Amino acid sequence: MSSIARNWRELFGRTSPEPSSPQSGDITLQARDITVERGGRNILEGVSVDVRAGEVVVLVGPNGAGKSTLLAALSGDQPVVAGRVDVDGTDLNHWTPLDMARRRAVLPQKHTIGFSFTAAQVVTMGRAPWAGTAREERDGDAIAAAMKTCDVEAFAHRPFAALSGGEQARVALARVLAQETSTVLLDEPTAALDLGHQEAVMSVARSRAADGDAVVVVLHDLALAAAYADRIVVLENGRIAADGPPASVLREDLLTRVYGYPVEVFAHPRSGATLVIPRRDSRSTQHQ
Repeated sequence: MSSIARNWRELFGRTSPEPSSPQSGDITLQARDITVERGGRNILEGVSVDVRAGEVVVLVGPNGAGKSTLLAALSGDQPVVAGRVDVDGTDLNHWTPLDMARRRAVLPQKHTIGFSFTAAQVVTMGRAPWAGTAREERDGDAIAAAMKTCDVEAFAHRPFAALSGGEQARVALARVLAQETSTVLLDEPTAALDLGHQEAVMSVARSRAADGDAVVVVLHDLALAAAYADRIVVLENGRIAADGPPASVLREDLLTRVYGYPVEVFAHPRSGATLVIPRRDSRSTQHQ
């Protein structure tokens, strides 16, 4: 057994058998009527959501609606005070951290690395859960594929801390992809990226779902959500305001109420893609 495997076993104790790949439509994560409390108030209250293999679920809503908190609860990084979260049909509290790391990979909003690791070393960390298993043989291929997909090969040997915010975000995503779990949780993965890399990241999410994985993404860009989601979950004040296909969820009345600002929803005249934009008074945009 490798030293990495021994360290993981010592830190996180026993592990269950390695997870099998889910079938399309299988529920990999499930929140059941969960409530999350922070600072004496409920951040989420009575929230239920299923995450299924083969689909991209996008969480949207205004700032403070509870999107990142729901993602953290689904990942097991945020305790719930009521309800429960199941991973592969079992209460997540049953699983050790190593078991969880083999079942879901998480991209947080902030990408903080405490030591002077290179970009390539950060990506390699994604393979740690598989140390000492038969899947360890895939390390080299998984790392190379993830770095190519995220377009980070050019700065593989540069210190992570010396990279720009966008470059760090792409390296962090490559680490998540290298982990090769059946469920992927991404918290605002496009926030620090330029237009081309935003599209690339969401294309990766779409591709992972097409290959049978479950993908959950927190987004602010409703047009991106419309373009890439199978389901959109709209959060409002810690509750679910809507959950369904983009066409049924992206409604002017609903979004105007949830965001507290009038919006327009219409089809792009050429591509037919759904566009969501603020309703602007043309008089207020004129040059003075």
